[in-house]
Amino acid sequence: MAAITSLSFAALTNQCSDRKLSVSSTHLVSNFDACRFRLNQSCDMIGVRVSTHSSSSRLVVRCMSSTTDVPTVSQTKANFLQAYKRPIPSIYNTVLQELIVQHHLTRYKRTHCYDAVFALGFVTVYDRLMEGYQSDEDREAIFRAYIKALQEDPEQYRSDAQKLEEWARSQTVSTLVDFSTKEGEVESILKDIAERARTKESFSYSRFFAIGLFRLLELANGTEPTVLEKLCAALNIDKKSVDRDLDVYRNLLTKLVQAKELLKEYVEREKKKAEERTGSPTANEAVTKCLGEYQHLGL
Repeated sequence: MAAITSLSFAALTNQCSDRKLSVSSTHLVSNFDACRFRLNQSCDMIGVRVSTHSSSSRLVVRCMSSTTDVPTVSQTKANFLQAYKRPIPSIYNTVLQELIVQHHLTRYKRTHCYDAVFALGFVTVYDRLMEGYQSDEDREAIFRAYIKALQEDPEQYRSDAQKLEEWARSQTVSTLVDFSTKEGEVESILKDIAERARTKESFSYSRFFAIGLFRLLELANGTEPTVLEKLCAALNIDKKSVDRDLDVYRNLLTKLVQAKELLKEYVEREKKKAEERTGSPTANEAVTKCLGEYQHLGL
């Protein structure tokens, strides 16, 4: 079980041997300024920009403001544990604890602004991570506790992710990449991201954002490298960074599948041992009963 409990999200930045699940967790945070950020540039402002196409189309962008104190990583983790007090199996808890650290560093980075693609990326990671969890109700309760610990809205994360997923399913590869020529709520979201990325204003690239892009292409059946290159160009995003972070994501999924398989084998083995232990007294009782009947018959 040591190999299972040592699996971590951050650990997957290192190129590790396929024979090991336990690896170092020091490099993933480098993209998030390692735990060092400035309090005088913290954020919690909400800006809303309404699309000219429709009054119902909105872009929600939350950026940092200089008036809000930034909580520590320990405070965020404590908020999560306070919001969800039930025990979480170690195979999930270890990765969740690493994940919340990375999310915290991204969330409170000076240039970070929440957007729907970022939300889609996190929801994708979370759902894949928690796939097969013992209870759907508990899985959603953990999600809500996690997002609230970061002082954000879990319903908005789910809503924005679902909105982008539904849109991507209705797109072809060409229409998805050519979002700048079209009008609509999601198209407006992507245009806004492209503009902020171009000007480097209120935009901070992150691993969750990269996974969100990949999920959009996945749903539109456009996972060819050339398609990803076109989408990155349209959004003014560095494709090399996206490729690197997607490799980390794929490694995470691979290691997680391996860990879950080991856990399943362990549980089945322990269950079998327990059945054997409980079965022995039953067998003894049957033998004793049989001998008693023989004695009663005078045999």
